[in-house]
Amino acid sequence: MKKIILIAFAIFALNNVSAQVGTYAVGDTVDDFTVTDTAGVEWSLYDLTAQGKYVYLDFFFDTCGPCQQTQPIYNEFHDKYGCNEGNLFMFSINNGTDSDAEVIAFEQTYGGDFQHCPAVSSEGGSAAVDDAFGISAYPTYCMIGPDNKLIESDIWPIADLGTYEATIPADSGAAPMACSLGLGEASVLDFTMYPNPSNGSSLNIDLPVAMDDAKVTIYNTIGSVVFTASLSGQRSNIETNLSAGAYLVNVTGDKMSNTLMLTVK
Repeated sequence: MKKIILIAFAIFALNNVSAQVGTYAVGDTVDDFTVTDTAGVEWSLYDLTAQGKYVYLDFFFDTCGPCQQTQPIYNEFHDKYGCNEGNLFMFSINNGTDSDAEVIAFEQTYGGDFQHCPAVSSEGGSAAVDDAFGISAYPTYCMIGPDNKLIESDIWPIADLGTYEATIPADSGAAPMACSLGLGEASVLDFTMYPNPSNGSSLNIDLPVAMDDAKVTIYNTIGSVVFTASLSGQRSNIETNLSAGAYLVNVTGDKMSNTLMLTVK
């Protein structure tokens, strides 16, 4: 397994970390890649750059301290500039050691009070991208231009939102904009579930509207799938038979997704 460099740091005073893209130099053309995020949406680099987008990549893993500290700032950047609907597009790419459930839990715990950018786990092909970029320290933040050339190989140290904003090319046409989370990006599925806490035998799930393609997946705390089922209509009662503990309940449907924490007593 790739050796992972961990470096102790004080919050936002992270001047001694040396993290950067190892395979490409600034000005090199980056190879295309295709990944699937934790919401099940597929993305290809060259499809995005063909739209004139500047693509930012965040390489991370879930127990990385500096990753945990800077993730909310990265999501703030994503949120402020239109949630990938403008000329800037942000990804979070796991190093390949974490599952969908672990990446979702990481985002829930450390992502901050912003719209979170798409995140890719080992299940979505993150390891191949991490290897292709030659990442040896985490987090590594980099940026690729619409011509598929690497513009920034090491955006660091991250002091605040201004660190990312300073990398935006003057001719990019990027500007702060509200998030509409429209076509092309998975938006938040505003579902409710009850009872929570639960006795583990069954769970009610209410969707905002009736859906024919919705699906529920329940993960335990180590990222294993313990239950999955299709949902039909707007309200469903599902027999779960879960033992006592904490779980992540993910519901997807109609290009929307959301994950909530469930406690079983």
